[in-house]
Amino acid sequence: MKIEHVAMYVNDLDTAKEFFVSLLGGVSNQGYHNEKTGFSSYFISFEDGARLEIMSKPEMEDDPKTPNRTGYSHIAFSVGSREKVDELTEKIILSGYKVISGPRTTGDGYYESCIVAIENNQIEITE
Repeated sequence: MKIEHVAMYVNDLDTAKEFFVSLLGGVSNQGYHNEKTGFSSYFISFEDGARLEIMSKPEMEDDPKTPNRTGYSHIAFSVGSREKVDELTEKIILSGYKVISGPRTTGDGYYESCIVAIENNQIEITE
């Protein structure tokens, strides 16, 4: 069994798509839009592993995303080396996103950085 895809609702679908494509190397499909409901989505594919579905619709709740809450915490992307973690973290900083930890070696041995990205959702960059 494998995870086929993870989905997240966002308010600004095009900005989210641009983030995952331009900064994280994803490839987007052409998108889907349901005229009747207003629902729109893109599937973002990555070099290896599960896909990410980003979705939006006209009326959504947008509760605050505190770091210590129940539910999904973050999405982690492995880039293959410590050097690539450092390089991508710097690129993300230069793009205006906030790094909340790292790059660093965690207590359980991962080399990673954690950023607050699309609409206050956390993304980890790991080696």
